[in-house]
Order: sequence, then C-alpha cells, then structure tokens
Amino acid sequence: MSEVNLSTDETRVSYGIGRQLGDQLRDNPPPGVNLDAILTGLTDAFGGKPSRVDQEQMAASFKVIRDIMQAEAAAKAEAAAGAGLAFLAENAKRDGITTLASGLQFEVLTAGDGAKPTREDQVRTHYHGTLIDGTVFDSSYERGQPAEFPVGGVIAGWTEALQLMNAGSKWRLYVPSELAYGAQGVGSIPPHSVLVFDVELLDVL
Repeated sequence: MSEVNLSTDETRVSYGIGRQLGDQLRDNPPPGVNLDAILTGLTDAFGGKPSRVDQEQMAASFKVIRDIMQAEAAAKAEAAAGAGLAFLAENAKRDGITTLASGLQFEVLTAGDGAKPTREDQVRTHYHGTLIDGTVFDSSYERGQPAEFPVGGVIAGWTEALQLMNAGSKWRLYVPSELAYGAQGVGSIPPHSVLVFDVELLDVL
C-alpha cells in the first residue's frame, strides 16, 4: 500500500474514520472477518457501484454469523459463570473471609473506627478493581484521585459492604456477578464476572 499523505484536516479525518472502523472490528471481530472483502465493500459503496452480493444472500449470511457469535458468547458466559462460582467456593474456605447471606465475601485489611455510612450518605473512597485473573478494570489509586458517590448509587455488592464499614477501614471485597453487573457485563468487564475490589472508606460526607 502506498504511503498516504495525512498532512491535511480532510485526510486526517478520513484516516480517523478508518481507524474507528478498524478498532471496532479488531475488538469485536465477526468470525472469519476478511479485510480484503471489507475494503472491497467500502470501495464499491463509496464509488456508487452495485452490490456484488444480493440482499437475500447478505441477510442469510449475516444470520449465520450472528448465530455463531451468539453461541460463542453464550459459551463464554457459561464458562465465566462456572469459574466465578468455583472461585467463590474456594475463597470462602480461606481464613479471614466472611461470607454474607447475599453471597458477598470480604476480608478486613485495615479496621477503622469512624462512622458507618447509611444508604443515603455520600462517601469518599479509594478503590482498586480486578477480575479474578488479576486483570485491572478500574482503579482510583492509579488515577491518583479518590472517588465520591452515594452509597446507594453503586453496584449492590458495594452498597451492602459500605454500610458495614467504618470510615478509615480498608476491605477486600469479592463480589458475585449478581451483585455486580450480572449477565450484561460492562465495558471491559465480561458477563457473569466475579469482581475483586480493595476498598478504602476515607470519609462519610
């Protein structure tokens, strides 16, 4: 491919459109995605040429690929749910782990002696969140800025835990998926993920 001149606003925006499409396809690639076919489709559409595939064939092929993707997603979700349950079952056997009736697990890293917040309170916290494999998905520590939010405005596992913590405490939470983001997942958190948080309750505001 020849070198592209990206010295103008127009060419940079054009390149950016291609990058965005490429990012989407890289992060969520349909099975067997073919870059040459994608470029051919773009070129034909941009040039006003008739489609090389009729609409009936296109719709049928989209359905085949969509069914494959749904089956793959369901298999991954089932595996993640099983891995999460196994992790929590083993974790519950460890010394220092408390398991609540909801399924939430925690261990006390530092015991504070400040006030306990209610569901209606605003709190300031530092936290570090990972998947059970250690993948970090969010961290106020890494951002260098504590987070403030209402106790009742976060995932159910946090809402339950925060009301049990004294200000000045630091706990490690093991949050079942049903007390987090469940079957939907969010962002870089896959569906049915058990989440691990180090949570430091700095202040009740």
